[in-house]
Amino acid sequence: MTLNQKLSASKAFATQAWALTRPYFVSDQKWPARALLAAIVLLNLSLVYMAVLFNDWNKLFYDALQEKNAGVFWDQLGRFAWLAVGFILIAVYKFYLTQLLEMRWRAWMTGHYLTRWLSNQAFYKLELMRYLPQADAATPAGRSQRPSQHPDNPDQRIQDDINQFTAYTISLSMGLLNAVVTLASFVGILWGLSGGFAFSLAGTEVNIPGFMVWMAVLYCGAGSVLTHYIGRPQIALNFQQQRLEADFRHHLVRVREYSESIALDRGEQVEHSQLDARFGRVLGNYLALIKAQKGLIWFTSFFGQAAVVFPFVVAAPRFFSGAIQLGELMQISSAFGQVQGSMSWFVDNYSSLATWRATTDRLTSFEASFQALAQTGKALVTTDSEALETHDLRLELPNGTVLLHQALLQAQTGDAILLQGPSGSGKSTLFRAFAGIWPYASGHLKRPANSMFIPQRPYFPNGPLRDALAYPQSAALYGDAELVAALRQALLPDLAARLDDVGAWGQTLSGGEQQRLAVARVLLKKPTWLFADEATSALDEATEVSIYKTLLAHIQQAHGTIISIAHKPVVATFHRSRWTLSKLPKGALASYQVQAQTLSG
Repeated sequence: MTLNQKLSASKAFATQAWALTRPYFVSDQKWPARALLAAIVLLNLSLVYMAVLFNDWNKLFYDALQEKNAGVFWDQLGRFAWLAVGFILIAVYKFYLTQLLEMRWRAWMTGHYLTRWLSNQAFYKLELMRYLPQADAATPAGRSQRPSQHPDNPDQRIQDDINQFTAYTISLSMGLLNAVVTLASFVGILWGLSGGFAFSLAGTEVNIPGFMVWMAVLYCGAGSVLTHYIGRPQIALNFQQQRLEADFRHHLVRVREYSESIALDRGEQVEHSQLDARFGRVLGNYLALIKAQKGLIWFTSFFGQAAVVFPFVVAAPRFFSGAIQLGELMQISSAFGQVQGSMSWFVDNYSSLATWRATTDRLTSFEASFQALAQTGKALVTTDSEALETHDLRLELPNGTVLLHQALLQAQTGDAILLQGPSGSGKSTLFRAFAGIWPYASGHLKRPANSMFIPQRPYFPNGPLRDALAYPQSAALYGDAELVAALRQALLPDLAARLDDVGAWGQTLSGGEQQRLAVARVLLKKPTWLFADEATSALDEATEVSIYKTLLAHIQQAHGTIISIAHKPVVATFHRSRWTLSKLPKGALASYQVQAQTLSG
């Protein structure tokens, strides 16, 4: 990589970091945030000023020791006590306010990204994006533009990456500020103390003023260059480590969520093998990271230890010649240490910089995925209507396969329609388009506003049963009598007395109970239009008949419509029309077409 490329990459990274940092400090919390930041900056500057005072104290104290001046010695000890108290107070409040700013910044960023993730079904669409190929340079006509970002583990980015980003951004920026101000404060002191270095070159006397300053520059410059080349692999390794850790944690969560299914299939060994493989990749990358860090620590440890004696070695000839006293030698050592420490900020913080860089890259790619979603035009135009109607409806899979092309569908109030077709023909995808959540749909859709969808696997939040029943609304909107009536109508009388029981209902209830609880949710909320996707597939025939009778009675009473996806013949008896997805021959514009027919009886 050339110098220009490195500068361009550094500039691009700085732009990315600023783009992630700026929103908080211009948000509705900008004034408290800026006040905290200003206070932290002031406390950092105060610590630098304390270091200057300690440097001056070094000269007076050690000179008193060398001259055996007891009066000055005790005076300087008293002065040290006051300096120490001031330093402790500043250090404590610098820590407290820094942590407070980190916490508030993290809270704001977490809320900001949670809002974006949970708005407009972004959490659902981002999961679909994980299975997309990279977008081509040109998007074919008639197809929605597909974003190319493939985000992984948004939970890890929101929970862990934001925490690390806020912590490292504040600590590194304040550390850099401290280093710059310390350098500016002590370079003049060291210049005045170090004197000149005279030597003869080809019969000419050469005098180098501020010799200790130039030695510090040479020492730290060489150290920074070597540190970068030794530690550079850590950036990519840190990025990869965070991703692998998140993948391992994600699979652990999946094992917990599907514990019953895995146990029934006796899949423990397979899951163990997969978890071992994922953890093996975590350990393999971590070992590579440890080796990279070991090489860097070899150098930085040598660099730091050499810096302790380096100023004494350079200034020793002047001390032994009597040109300076012990106090001035100690003051030179202290000033050199401050200048060297400031110039070595890059060396000392390289590992932290590598982690910050990786975290920033991950959050930047997460941000890019949201921007890609925002730039993706909504190809399906939806309007509210009393009926369901589509014009030129086109459905695609995430990989670009066209399921339906120019589909024309109509459903009126009072209809009862059965949607059938072979597995994989796009029945559930059509329902997702009706719901307005499928991003790979185009055309025009008129749909009723007061509608509900029952998926084959409904979701129930952990907590009180009444909350699971009323989800996503608040249970406080419904009286106990309404909740109990809905449960009894859905053939769940045993749950009627457990409204306040807390549980993981998605795991403790059987598949049939979960489907009946989803039906109870419908009966509680009384929608006009109902879309049921294999909503009774886990029920026995007698229960299924009873449930469908109840649903149909509700729909008829509400003067509404039901559209069902189902394969069981008994369900067909509750519908008057059928939409069938039939496969088209190869070479057609789409894979399937919809055929409508009236059911007898």
